[in-house]
Amino acid sequence: MKDAIQSLVHKQKQFFYSGETKSLSFRKEQLTKLKEAIKKRERDILKAVKKDLNKGEHEAFLTEIGFLYSELKDMLKNMDYWAEPRKTKTPLSHVGGKSYIYKEPYGVTLIISPWNYPFQLCLAPLIGAIGSGNTAILKPSEFTPHTSSVIRDLVAATFPEEYIAVVEGDAEVSKALLDENVDYIFFTGSTAVGKKVMEAAAKHLTPVTLELGGKSPAIVMEDANLKLAAKRIVWGKFINAGQTCVAPDYVLVPEKRRRKFLKQLVHYTKKWYDEEARSHKSYPQIINEQHVDRLVSLIDKEKVFYGGDYDREKRFVEPTIMMDVTMDDEVMAEEIFGPILPIMFYKNDYEIVDIVRQRPNPLALYLFTESKENEGMILGNLSFGGGCVNDTIMHLATPYLPFGGVGESGMGSYHGKNSFDTFTHEKSILKQTTAFDLPIRYSQSQASMKTLRKMWE
Repeated sequence: MKDAIQSLVHKQKQFFYSGETKSLSFRKEQLTKLKEAIKKRERDILKAVKKDLNKGEHEAFLTEIGFLYSELKDMLKNMDYWAEPRKTKTPLSHVGGKSYIYKEPYGVTLIISPWNYPFQLCLAPLIGAIGSGNTAILKPSEFTPHTSSVIRDLVAATFPEEYIAVVEGDAEVSKALLDENVDYIFFTGSTAVGKKVMEAAAKHLTPVTLELGGKSPAIVMEDANLKLAAKRIVWGKFINAGQTCVAPDYVLVPEKRRRKFLKQLVHYTKKWYDEEARSHKSYPQIINEQHVDRLVSLIDKEKVFYGGDYDREKRFVEPTIMMDVTMDDEVMAEEIFGPILPIMFYKNDYEIVDIVRQRPNPLALYLFTESKENEGMILGNLSFGGGCVNDTIMHLATPYLPFGGVGESGMGSYHGKNSFDTFTHEKSILKQTTAFDLPIRYSQSQASMKTLRKMWE
């Protein structure tokens, strides 16, 4: 395997050095091919995701395919403009010169993707890599073998391996790929594995983007529209059975509004998931039995307000609401990544910031309020990757907002122009005139020193 991977990386480097990937017409042609390939295999993709995670067709299209069409459309429409060299200001000290920033692809990129959105999170970064003029090696998750197989076949039928290739396998394969001296690494997954990826990248000083996770709070203020807040929190939490890196991980609710909020929360959970979850027809499965065991260990039966049922063999965990949760409970020790929603109550607004700051910076934060003052207080005092005011999840579904974390929730961002920028090195160039050569930089006189001070101070 190691020799095969080394050979693949060498092939891709040689293809990149040929300069073919840098042509804008070539990039557009490849993105168009990718779009056509996805369209042609839509049924195969939906079936594969169903087999791996039991996702219904509507949810699978929404979260795995539709988003990619939006990204492709945006990249094809704007990449000419994004790729243009940008002229920038030149200071007086460089009189006669002109300053430019050239957009240059990195070269061979490695994209390691997770299992929770196995198609979308593998192909979305690829759109940026292709649009920026790179080659790419994709490593999809071994935990979703049917989707991984579709990705492998789609890529092999669309691109030569010296340009875009898929390498399947377990953690040892990922390690072998990370040992290679590629030019850029894009990783989506857990914080623990993200640290290992960064450690491996450091050996070659390879730049990285890390899309990780964390405990993303949903904050419901006293003036919030409780019905809408509950509706959108339920949708954001239980989509994909909670196996979403930006799912609301816990909810902070004012003590005064607890009864009304819990009533609405249960209403929408029952309305959308009660029959569906118990029938197992399209309610997503937990990825494997080990994750079922982990999730079950987080459920404190004495604090369950709704749900709590599970079936290990069917990889099923019912949408579960826990109330009166504290920071000392096990469910608050780590990112849940499953259909368990802890509810914490607070008495005063100032408690909110203190509670959220007890955990590392989250990937997302969701605030429900009608007040600009509340909005300013929360957004101005808490650090997080991105989020929504009066909604959940939807900030990552637009190509016009960068998506990424901060601190333990990740580094770097992508989507839309940010995908292009992520896989692009900005090369700075000063073009200097030969019509004249100012003697001031060569002179050692006091007069020259005074002139230099005037220029720069």
